[in-house]
Amino acid sequence: MSVPTPGSIHEGGELGYVLVHAFGAVFDNPDLLAVAVIGDGEAETGPLEGSWKGIHFLDPARDGAVLPILHLNGYKISGPTVLGRERDGTIRDLLRGHGYDPHVVAGDDPFSVHTDLAETLDRCWARIREIQDDARRHPGRLRGPWPAIVLRTPKGWTGPKVVDGEPVEGTFRAHQVPLANVRQNPAHLAMLESWMRSYRPEELFDDGGRLVPAVAALAPSGDRRMSANPHANGGKLLVDLDLPDFTAYALPVPRPATEYHESTRQLGLLLRDVFRRNARQRNFRLFCPDETNSNRLGAVFEVENRCFGGPILDIDDHVAHDGRVMEVLSEHSCEGWLEGYLLTGRHGLFATYEAFAMISASMAVQHAKWLEEGIKLEWRRPIASLNVLLTSTCWRNDHNGFSHQGPGLIDTMLSKKGAVARIYLPPDANCLLSVADHCLRSRNYVNLIVIDKQPQLQWLDIDAARTHCARGASVWSWAGNDDGHDPDVVLAAAGDVPTLETVAAAWLIRKHAPELRIRVVNVVDLMTLFPPDAHPHGIDPQAFVDLFTADRPVVFAFHGYQRAIHEIVHGRPATDRFHVRGFNEQGTTTTPFDMVVLNGMSRYHLCIEALRRVQDARAPKLVEACQDMLARHQRYVREHLEDMPEVRDWTWSEV
Repeated sequence: MSVPTPGSIHEGGELGYVLVHAFGAVFDNPDLLAVAVIGDGEAETGPLEGSWKGIHFLDPARDGAVLPILHLNGYKISGPTVLGRERDGTIRDLLRGHGYDPHVVAGDDPFSVHTDLAETLDRCWARIREIQDDARRHPGRLRGPWPAIVLRTPKGWTGPKVVDGEPVEGTFRAHQVPLANVRQNPAHLAMLESWMRSYRPEELFDDGGRLVPAVAALAPSGDRRMSANPHANGGKLLVDLDLPDFTAYALPVPRPATEYHESTRQLGLLLRDVFRRNARQRNFRLFCPDETNSNRLGAVFEVENRCFGGPILDIDDHVAHDGRVMEVLSEHSCEGWLEGYLLTGRHGLFATYEAFAMISASMAVQHAKWLEEGIKLEWRRPIASLNVLLTSTCWRNDHNGFSHQGPGLIDTMLSKKGAVARIYLPPDANCLLSVADHCLRSRNYVNLIVIDKQPQLQWLDIDAARTHCARGASVWSWAGNDDGHDPDVVLAAAGDVPTLETVAAAWLIRKHAPELRIRVVNVVDLMTLFPPDAHPHGIDPQAFVDLFTADRPVVFAFHGYQRAIHEIVHGRPATDRFHVRGFNEQGTTTTPFDMVVLNGMSRYHLCIEALRRVQDARAPKLVEACQDMLARHQRYVREHLEDMPEVRDWTWSEV
């Protein structure tokens, strides 16, 4: 199966996701049955092994149903499979433990196996309808186990049994090309012809190659055809979200950088009302690995609950069988459920800690590839974008430490820079609201939004934020002093913590070396830095020069790995003048400012770098002062276990 195959929503090249996609497809789809065929090779993958628990998040009163068919033929490419070698009793126990009622169909005679499978499918469908009918008559009642099928057939079934003296059917040799030399080997060609004729094509097709009427009459018609099923072309079913005015959630910012707020908390208020306004349509869900409150999105629980299909206790917090906040401690399941939900015509957001988004990074890549190919097909209608919010970022994991510090998904998505990937680094709450509104309205993109959950300085009022986000990158004239003239140095930032350190560095230079002309540039849409021929968001050459000049040094503080900026600006004027500071894998459990010091991205490091590049006469004195402050920080943070007050409590003031 692939994107050009009508009726397909699941790219099977990377194994492990068939079951999570099936569950995502049936959430809020009460009449849909998704039959998920799981090979025993795929069953060995971590994501698939974790996917069985999806049945515990299915509400039979509101959702459709998933019927897993675990197909055991015993082998993968060159060896046996774990489940293929297990006894039926062991497989039954495994599936029962996951919450299923297994039905085993096994054999090597095609007619008897086909008959048995057809009867088993009928029984499973009848049981599914019983479960759903009971749940819809008696909401809240705990349901029994859902049916699942275990199908055992020989690998390479009905193909050549022996080739060149080696057994093929029922062995690993059937996995690839059982007859590889038909062009050169007449005996192989004869075996291939005999194999193909064993399906009796003369009984199925007429002389023109069309199905004979008796067979054609068996096929369903209209939307019942697999290739025409609208659920497999989700854009046909897509209904726009009823979105509130994002400006209603704006924080007042009378002056830049004077007040601290948790930016993602404002997004939580917006998402709460997205749930409220679309409750009747039932087409929006939030997916998060048990971190909704931690990521400051807890306002959604004013109107929605966490979904859970098992027993619910009085001590549980906002847990219900029909909840639409999907918390499961598996990034694979969150991402996969959302992908299936989007591909069948709905909307959603996946929020997770930044470092652990790498667990499901390959899934995001596969989805991006699906979209890249899908937009080339006129018959595939646009679907809602895959929106991924990364918070608890590498710079502010004060208590979790190095294990939680890793901005790698930015680099992963940059490799998909063409038609579908978008990366946003809003520096504050109002920019986050503007970006989120855009992403929730967009189609056929993978939108990556990166912002921390901790209290942070707020820079722009809502009107300025909307203008800034529309441009993607802007000069913050209030933070610099170039007055529209060419500066001596450009201080640029992309990301919330880099923005703080950059503006503080500009403040220090303006205070202690006011003769230097400083320009401050903030980048919220990372793709604007690309040349226009590399990405549709890339700004034109003159706009780039208007921001960064044509030849002045640029000290760039970046949220992620430095190499990303060097890659993006390749092809721009004099790129060797870009001097990037970012995350360089220095981390531990420490204070917020110590993290930027460890990675050489503190305001003092940025000052030193800027002064070194302009070679100003006053540079040695200010450089020495910055070095003294870094030494003082080292002593202070180890003695007091917190940052120096002049750093911790810094706000903008006129200089």
